[in-house]
Amino acid sequence: MRLKALIVAVAASIAALTALSGCSSQEPYTPPEATPVVSSPAIGQDGVLRVGVNSQAAPLAGSNSAGDIVGFDVDLASAVADELGLKVEIVDVKDAGDDALSGGEVDLVMGVEQDAFGGDVWTSDPYLQTAIALFSSDSSASAPTADSSPVIAVQTSSTSSWMAENEFGAPALVRESGLVEAFEAMGSGEAGYVAADAVRGTYVVSSNADLSGSIVALMQQPTGYSVAILATNTELQEAVQNALGTIVNGGMIDVLDMKWLGTEWDLSSVPLTAGATAGTTSQETTEGEEGTTSGPSEAGGNAVTPSEAAEA
Repeated sequence: MRLKALIVAVAASIAALTALSGCSSQEPYTPPEATPVVSSPAIGQDGVLRVGVNSQAAPLAGSNSAGDIVGFDVDLASAVADELGLKVEIVDVKDAGDDALSGGEVDLVMGVEQDAFGGDVWTSDPYLQTAIALFSSDSSASAPTADSSPVIAVQTSSTSSWMAENEFGAPALVRESGLVEAFEAMGSGEAGYVAADAVRGTYVVSSNADLSGSIVALMQQPTGYSVAILATNTELQEAVQNALGTIVNGGMIDVLDMKWLGTEWDLSSVPLTAGATAGTTSQETTEGEEGTTSGPSEAGGNAVTPSEAAEA
């Protein structure tokens, strides 16, 4: 009888606890849906932020082995959309971001240098600094001068090669077909420096265990990659600028720096060469951005893809 009474008491206690908990432990938690910060006509499709990227511009954006578009800008676009309470749709606009904006194909374009598109387009504060830089195998090396007769490896037909020739003279250059090959030339001792876009050069080095190099000088004042939106779309401009501020101040941008560049990113303290110019657009030629390879044809047999950077 005593055992029966104990069983009844335990059962009653369990029933009471279940009633108090409301069986909440059996129900999966569903977070509340975010309230969109913007809607049409500020964006073309309610609930969706359509973001244009250049899939030939790794590490900002490129194609991985599965054919998906991945990269710094893709991750940042997702974070911006999340801040705005929207889903994100990535659109490959190649190097025609201004046309995609004016044609209404996208709401914004990422990876754009300020003033690159002219007065009809607004650009945000830069979210990633860049500049044409000189890399050395010796991280303590000083910035070279023309009088020191440096030997500089460059990617043929690039902004970097033009700037290096302009400051140091054509005889100083070792011309290579791709940026990987330029770093290989420095590693073999054929050249003492590599001239490259700071972001893309750092990406190539961090993605390839056989390559080394550190930025030791800049040949121009740092510029930066920004978000581009039509100048008339002030509502989206304000929303995006606020979202970027939250992402930068909250440390998410530092996470992306480490993921895609393998280092904390700050060019403000890097010395300038004697002939450094004001910041200018450092987009490379139609042969593909330096180090922005999506296949072997763009950088020889050592092509670097975004997926390799993510694994580095």
